[in-house]
Amino acid sequence: MAFMIAIVGRPNVGKSRLFNRLIESQTAIVHDFEGVTRDRQYGDGDWFGRPFTVVDTGGFVPRDEDPMLMQMRHQAQLAVDEADAIIFVVDGRAGLAGADQEIFELLRTTDKPVYLAVNKIDTWSGQEQYLVDFYQLGVPLYPLSAEHGIGLDPLMDDVMEDAPKGEVLKDEPFARIAVVGKPNAGKSSTINALLGEERLLTSDVAGTTRDAIDTMVRVDGKEYLVIDTAGLRRKRSISQRLEEFSVVQAIRSIDRADVALMVLDATQPISTQDKKIASVVQNRGRGCVILVNKWDLVEKNTDTAGEYIKTLRKELQFVDYAPVIFVSAKTGQRVHRILGAVDQVFEQYTRRIQTAELNRFLEGALARHSPPMHGNRRAKFLYISQVATRPPTFMFSVNHTDAVAPSYRKYLENQLREAYTFEGVPLRTLMRQRKQRERE
Repeated sequence: MAFMIAIVGRPNVGKSRLFNRLIESQTAIVHDFEGVTRDRQYGDGDWFGRPFTVVDTGGFVPRDEDPMLMQMRHQAQLAVDEADAIIFVVDGRAGLAGADQEIFELLRTTDKPVYLAVNKIDTWSGQEQYLVDFYQLGVPLYPLSAEHGIGLDPLMDDVMEDAPKGEVLKDEPFARIAVVGKPNAGKSSTINALLGEERLLTSDVAGTTRDAIDTMVRVDGKEYLVIDTAGLRRKRSISQRLEEFSVVQAIRSIDRADVALMVLDATQPISTQDKKIASVVQNRGRGCVILVNKWDLVEKNTDTAGEYIKTLRKELQFVDYAPVIFVSAKTGQRVHRILGAVDQVFEQYTRRIQTAELNRFLEGALARHSPPMHGNRRAKFLYISQVATRPPTFMFSVNHTDAVAPSYRKYLENQLREAYTFEGVPLRTLMRQRKQRERE
């Protein structure tokens, strides 16, 4: 689970520039929520081995009744609620505004650490003239220029001081399962069906996320860890807040899982939020099983399921490798198939293929379709090896990495899937430029 940082401030103080600077040069997934200024945007980064997720909010305007500004304020408050630390950004050139003071007083009422970033300090000489207004707030100041990347180190060193180091998930022999999906898709019903009849509940284990309870369940002699069952089973008395948090909760759960059970509502079109969650599953490198829930409520003809799958594959291209099960958590229809699908995906997720076999595969793939010219070069492959599982990751040794066309890389991935199935599992392919002595 990554450390969560919220960037808060009034409009036009440079929050988005700071956001982009913090995730710059990271292999980050940026989760763009609808809108540009009103809604929250999430990105991932790493500060010297400590991973973090940063939340960019729209401008925070206290007490303004304009509907758009009220929505921006609401989104900023949600970001503060879910954060571990808050970076409060002000405009050093404009000086301390009344709105800055109001926002700061609101932030002080939280139990979160607040770091005051005085932005737009583009030169270190004479910076005191820009900082003097802000000393009255009585907290340490972090002068910086988000545009030029100046002054970030002292700020982030302090923000990340108490952040946990990157958690390396232990390779347990059982599958860790996250049940994810948009609100009202049936996640709670699904979890209750999985933990229901003929299930031996072995233990409730305190999870590493705030207020999370993980449940270990044993079925037919096999154990599964279902992540954050407390959050999924929580009553919906504050449904709006739960809806706002749903993607954040999904990210946190997916980060700790081996296999994501992605629940879709069969009675509703596939939504933007469904696509966002699917992209998180894929980019986080997790196994996936898609559960089309409420199938009992759908009027059917002879090809209803086939047509739905066509639409699903088109809309959720991120996870086109995932098996699909049509279920009804309410009636129990096909619920018994879910853990069997998890078993199959987990087996593929942890699968390791011998190097000799992989190189026979590579020889055949190259013979069927030789690498095309790319950038005035033609790639020559020496060998392939599997360097990791969870997800399966393959490294190709090649004469020039920049000679491998993206289309050919995709071809090799497709050939791996065709040869070894890997149903429900994302694949990672790495290109390593072979050394001079290897070329000779």
